Amino acid sequence: MLRVPCSMKEPRLQIKYIKEVIPAMKAKFGYKNDLAVPTIKKVLLNTGIGRTARDEKMHQHISKDLSSITGQIPSLRPARKAISGFKIRAGLPVGLRVTLHGRRMWEFIDRLISLSLPRVRDFRGISSKSFDGKGNVSIGLKEHIVFPEIEAENVKDIFGLEVNVVTSAKTDEEGKELLKLLGFPIREKNSHA
Repeated sequence: MLRVPCSMKEPRLQIKYIKEVIPAMKAKFGYKNDLAVPTIKKVLLNTGIGRTARDEKMHQHISKDLSSITGQIPSLRPARKAISGFKIRAGLPVGLRVTLHGRRMWEFIDRLISLSLPRVRDFRGISSKSFDGKGNVSIGLKEHIVFPEIEAENVKDIFGLEVNVVTSAKTDEEGKELLKLLGFPIREKNSHA
């Protein structure tokens, strides 16, 4: 038997997807082929830095924190057009974005659902309204310090971020079932709060 080094093993959540989620989805929706079963294509993390648009040091702190959460350097997102009411000129950096694929994506999702979401204050599950109609979900987090990679005592400024999980599902029903089977805490429509 060939022994695979630890660094070469598939992420835990990806193994769960292959062994448990694919058979369950095939049984429920009647897919004929494993490749027809919806999967997670990518994860996007976005944060706005508009309030600190001219403070280069804050950009570096926010970028450093996002890098430690995701393992990738975020890209600056410039404003597309000028908005005088917010004192924003076209081309001024207003956000940071990270796109995760493959191994990093599976590991991030595993940390998100098993470590970070339970640390969110008053969290009761992901609302069904967070789905976009095509099986993708957007999760808004008010504080980035819920991630275990961030040491709260060393944080200069707390910022919120949005996590978008993009799936290959065609409908919300398929997307919800996929994410539930992976372990996402999705709140049903009739529950309150």
